[in-house]
Amino acid sequence: MSTPATKPPATADAAAGKGAPRSSVATRLVALLSGTAVRVVLVVLALLWLMPTAGLLISSFREPRDMNSSGWWTVLSDPGSLTGANYSRILENDAITGSLWTTVVITVPATLLVLVLGAAAAYAFAWMDFPGRDWWFIGVVALLVVPIQVALIPVARLFNTLGIFETTIGVVLFHSAFGLPFAIFLLRNFFAEIPRELLEAARLDGAGELRLFTRVVLPLGGPAIAALAIFQFMWVWNDMLVALVFADPSTPPMTVALQQQMRQFDANIDVLAPGAFLSMLVPLAIFFAFQKQFVAGMMGGAVK
Repeated sequence: MSTPATKPPATADAAAGKGAPRSSVATRLVALLSGTAVRVVLVVLALLWLMPTAGLLISSFREPRDMNSSGWWTVLSDPGSLTGANYSRILENDAITGSLWTTVVITVPATLLVLVLGAAAAYAFAWMDFPGRDWWFIGVVALLVVPIQVALIPVARLFNTLGIFETTIGVVLFHSAFGLPFAIFLLRNFFAEIPRELLEAARLDGAGELRLFTRVVLPLGGPAIAALAIFQFMWVWNDMLVALVFADPSTPPMTVALQQQMRQFDANIDVLAPGAFLSMLVPLAIFFAFQKQFVAGMMGGAVK
């Protein structure tokens, strides 16, 4: 009687790796990209990317004659040549200081209008039933692809007919109108993720739509609203195209005022460099003040 054939013992090759799953090329690339060497390369690239900004910052503390005679990197061997005279001169320039106030008067209302109207419309699209709701929302989303340049001439004619062309109100209305589609789209998607049971419980307690919106939805949507506020504030604050077309030439915002300070035959870096960094202070302060809310809003939107 023959005995059944027995399997040969596993060889060292099989035990070492023939039967083990082989890592794919993509897996090896991911492991390589997560290494320390890549992080060092990314840090170096970030420093190179920031170098022009650092050079502009250093130049804003140099005298015009020094900027015309040598590069900004020479300060590293002679830090005593830095001075704040450029900032003193620009703060004494009435055109620059007035334009800074004009920028605030334009940016704050344009941001608040977008937040209030966008949040109210987003709540309606997310939790209120009305005829054609989905089609209206599709129309709002479609407005996201309309470029600002297409609307400049028609809106300028409309504002001229209404008597608000080259006024602060016109600039605020233009920024608000073009900021609303993105605000409604962002907040509606965020509000729609609020548990329905929470809203139903509030309705059972006698809360109306206004109370639901102000007491339940707005507090829960705080991170998304903060992120939207930072986006809208920075967009309006740094805008030049809309301000150049619609703002009053006698009281322009900061971006236009800096452009008007350009000399005919000179780069005027002693005015542009400190002016650029003065205009950056407020957006940077806003961003760092609401950094936690901004990150929370972005992460919440990514998860949802």
